[in-house]
Amino acid sequence: MECDKCDRDAVMQAAYSGGHLCETHFCRSVEKRVRRRIRADTLLDPEATPDNPETWVIGLSGGKDSVVLTHILDETFGEDPRIEMLALTIHEGIEGYRDESVDACVELAADLEMRHELVSYEEEFGIRMDDVVEDDPENMAPCAYCGVFRRDLLEEYADEYGADKLLTGHNLDDEAQTALMNILEGDVKQIAKHFDASIGDFEERAEQDDFIPRAKPLRDIPEKEVALYAQLMELPAHITECPHASEAYRGEIQELLWELEENHPGTRHSIMSGYEELAELAADRYGGNDEDNDDLSECEQCGSMTGSRICRKCRLLESIAAV
Repeated sequence: MECDKCDRDAVMQAAYSGGHLCETHFCRSVEKRVRRRIRADTLLDPEATPDNPETWVIGLSGGKDSVVLTHILDETFGEDPRIEMLALTIHEGIEGYRDESVDACVELAADLEMRHELVSYEEEFGIRMDDVVEDDPENMAPCAYCGVFRRDLLEEYADEYGADKLLTGHNLDDEAQTALMNILEGDVKQIAKHFDASIGDFEERAEQDDFIPRAKPLRDIPEKEVALYAQLMELPAHITECPHASEAYRGEIQELLWELEENHPGTRHSIMSGYEELAELAADRYGGNDEDNDDLSECEQCGSMTGSRICRKCRLLESIAAV
């Protein structure tokens, strides 16, 4: 089948749009959508200047999503004096899997001549995820532990490196799953926080005094298209699922969305379009005046902001140490 824009062979068909694109036009399409999202979210502060640049920290795991994000950001802003970018990689301590993905991170950062920092659970917390999974003191899915530790280190080190924004490689599938989970759980305040923390236009978000604001420039791109882009551009991505990946509820939502998208192409885009509008309305109601924020204080053990005397990370570390 031919590309809709030229006479070359198409490498993909987008069922949600009916489009057929060759390698060149497909890659251009991905880049165009990411850059459109960057503009729509006002990711670059209009007040940033070469004398007062913004610092963007990119969460680079070595997987397809973060590698594609880092590549496109470098292509777009690598020579822009208003922005300083650095890549931050978290090594969780997963033998084989993470070692190979760290190699991909190092290779990509070297190719792009981008500053790259590596932080590990073992150095920071004295643990390795392989051991946590084996002991499992809280009887939880591995992702429940890992998500807490990763978020903490990304936030801590992004702050240490002076980040104005923290960018992550969440794609359309990731965000549609989160949106549907929040709706099914009926958590309107969480939907408002989602807008203010990571998906809202920076000019419309409530200020985040206690946390570094996040951005997700890939959230309009389906997961399979991210993977195809990484392959066609020959990027050093480690495209393998984590051996400990296990999120039962999210997995159910993922399968549901796959089935809905198969039967009704465009479902993921529709979910996010409506969800982002609803999230903005929820943020107008709860954002900036959320009473929960008044209850935040420093964790007695590590100093991070928490709604409890001791934060979730420190409680988990205590539980792991007690095994």
